[in-house]
Parts: sequence; structure tokens; C-alpha cells
Amino acid sequence: MRKGEEEQGVRILRVTGVILAGGGIALGVCLLVLLLTAFFITSGQISQQLIPHLTAAACVIGSFVGGSVSISRCGQRALPVGAAVGGVLFLLLMTVGVLLFPDMNVENGGGIIFGSCLSGGALAGLLTGGKGRKRTKKAGR
Repeated sequence: MRKGEEEQGVRILRVTGVILAGGGIALGVCLLVLLLTAFFITSGQISQQLIPHLTAAACVIGSFVGGSVSISRCGQRALPVGAAVGGVLFLLLMTVGVLLFPDMNVENGGGIIFGSCLSGGALAGLLTGGKGRKRTKKAGR
């Protein structure tokens, strides 16, 4: 095995760990936003009719925060890292949903949650931007 291949494998493992950690952070933030939303609904300050919209907003906020943290730790390829964090958040939400509610059906808002998670992570990738590569001018041009 060449040295370049080993470095590439280590880099892939590091980025994967950062993405999974960002998904965990995104899940925590999403659950905190949902807890805050539940408090406002039970106190009567927010209508129950807004629950689907607030759930989508919680997914966007969670994946945005998790994506931003992952991009700042990773520092490269911001858009794919942010979108991957959104995908991890969606998979974590679906796993928790299936474990806690065995009769859960993905067709009941699963597409909206998927789109919200991916768009929040992608938005983090677009706005945070990562370090990226610095382009240098070549001599003679």
C-alpha cells in the first residue's frame, strides 16, 4: 500500500467521523427545538395546526447547526459535508421514529422531513463555505 493511499483512507475516516458527529449534534439541536416548540404549544402560545411546519423548521435548524459545526471541523467540500449531515439527521430521526413508534409510516411527512434535513445541511454548506482551496496564479499568465 502506498503512502498516498493510506493518507486518503485516514482522511476519509476523519471526514466520516466529523459527519457522524455533526449528525449527532444536529439531532440534539433538533430535539431541543422540538422540546421548546412543545412547551409553547402546551402553554397555548402556538396553535397545534402549526406542528408540521414547526417540525420541518426544527429539522432545518438542527441540520444547519450540525452542518456548520461539521464544516468548520472538516474545512473542505462544504456542500457535500453539509448535505451528508442532513442525510445522517434524517436517518437518525427515522431510526428513532421506528424504534419508538413501530406503526410509524414514512409516507406521513417523511418526504418533507427528508427535504428539510437536506436543505438545512446544504444551506450550511453554502453559507459557511469551509476553507476550500486557494487558487494561485501561475507564472506566465
